[in-house]
Amino acid sequence: MNRHPKVCVIGAGAMGSFYAAKFYELDPEGIFLLAGGERFTRLQERGIMVNDTHYPCAVQRPEDTGPTADLILVTVKYQHLPQAVQDMANVVGEDTVILSAMNGIDSEEILAGGYGWQRVLYGVALGIDAQRSQNRVSYTQEGVLYWGRADNTEPDPKVDEVRGLLNAAGIANEVPQDMLRMLWWKYMVNCGANQVSAMLRLPYGAFQRVEESRQLMEATMAEVVDLAAAIGVDLRQEDMNAWYSVLDRLSPEGRTSMCQDIEAGRKTEVEMFSGKVTELAKKHGLSVPANHFLFQAIRSLEKWWEMGP
Repeated sequence: MNRHPKVCVIGAGAMGSFYAAKFYELDPEGIFLLAGGERFTRLQERGIMVNDTHYPCAVQRPEDTGPTADLILVTVKYQHLPQAVQDMANVVGEDTVILSAMNGIDSEEILAGGYGWQRVLYGVALGIDAQRSQNRVSYTQEGVLYWGRADNTEPDPKVDEVRGLLNAAGIANEVPQDMLRMLWWKYMVNCGANQVSAMLRLPYGAFQRVEESRQLMEATMAEVVDLAAAIGVDLRQEDMNAWYSVLDRLSPEGRTSMCQDIEAGRKTEVEMFSGKVTELAKKHGLSVPANHFLFQAIRSLEKWWEMGP
């Protein structure tokens, strides 16, 4: 990686803005946002605000040509990923590394379909409670970025280079040996906490203090555990308990990204969660009633807003 690496963030939502601010503090000239259309204009004019600090990050259009990025951090919503794959073409160079910090279990596969597995790293963010309102992002917990190759038991020069960059930017991160297990663990958490909080429109405090909310979340998570076992991923029922050590540190007033989307009338990532769970469960002959119900409930809300009654 270059002595002065260039980092591109595509998807300047709550999480993307958080990471962009970290890289800006490391080197204001070393970070740029990739955005088109109205988002380009808005980000160029306003920049981003993170915990009341203004970060005037450079912004580049997808059609612009210029230096390629050493690291592309992908933090878009699932429904925007196919477009993002096309948009990043001009910033992908021979040595570019692409790191997905998205939710879900197949964003890396989609990115690798466009640019090859040699460039793509897995990633999941855990414990961050960033929330966005227009161009303003706030957070109280930074969480940890878990990332790397699917199997990190052997040294990898690219992983070492990215680790050095993340450490220099002050981004808490870990490279687990079994990254697929971590990916599915976070997926289990998202399917439970994100979807139930969205349907109920309740903050983290509901899972911390309301037994019925916890039961709904656990029922949804348990179905993901069973699905992972059928696929061959080492996820177990006791892994659900590990989530509570993270949950209990989150602000009771904080809301999952999916809950924020529902409250703002935005499209959610429900297809990536219960939609994908239902699809995979059918292939493996499993019943997932909690996820099936959540998919119908959340899509009902979305379609009602789309109809504009």
